[in-house]
Amino acid sequence: MRITIIGSGNVATHLSAAFKNAGHRIVQVYSRNMHNAALLAYHVGAEAIDSPREITGDTDLFILAIKDDAIAEFVPHLFSFNKLIVHTSGAVELQQLLNFTNNAGVFYPLQTFSKTKEVNFREVPLCIEGADEAITKMLEGLARDISNNVYRVNSAQRKVLHLAAVFACNFTNHLYSVGEQLLAGSDMSFDMLRPLIAETADKIKDHRPADVQTGPAVRNDDLTMQAHLQMLNKQPDLQEIYTRLSQDIIKNHNSGNGDK
Repeated sequence: MRITIIGSGNVATHLSAAFKNAGHRIVQVYSRNMHNAALLAYHVGAEAIDSPREITGDTDLFILAIKDDAIAEFVPHLFSFNKLIVHTSGAVELQQLLNFTNNAGVFYPLQTFSKTKEVNFREVPLCIEGADEAITKMLEGLARDISNNVYRVNSAQRKVLHLAAVFACNFTNHLYSVGEQLLAGSDMSFDMLRPLIAETADKIKDHRPADVQTGPAVRNDDLTMQAHLQMLNKQPDLQEIYTRLSQDIIKNHNSGNGDK
């Protein structure tokens, strides 16, 4: 397929590479920043552009890999070409595209991306939604060209999936950062936590998270939790996070969803 990429960030970078490696042609890469557009376009053999006026209809598919709040603003530059338009957002409903065109869909990769870290796209879950069955099947076929994990997920389901991903990934990563800051305050390295984090992640490959929960809240170690809170007495925001998370773990454990 001939594909035009709108965006030059992490998602755009990895999707473009995956499509190119699968034999598809990237026609144009658009970014407001010409340097970013040119860098990505160079790697995938495409034309770099930084103005919507330079976008051509010589493509089969427009992929919007841009900020959520920019999607509806950008579609008016594209729908007159009468080509398929998809976005890659987990939080934006398909309806935002249907407000402009029926030739629309969603191509949402459920993964965290960084430009400087390679990802095995074959393992990335791709969540597909189309305006009709024909579009859905076409997007499924395209998705299978680059991934072994393809799912039909409607807009309502995708919003829940995105919310779950924020809790499981974004919030968890922030807590890693909190742990790093606490260690740095006592002249210790975050490297000391890496094996613990890796083992926790490894456990949930084969088990429900609730079944492998550990820590003072599960064990009802009240003295330990009170000592931790005392250590955070100059950081009330962290005290609140600690308290709320501990209470939720206790509630989840007492409901029968986990063991000590």
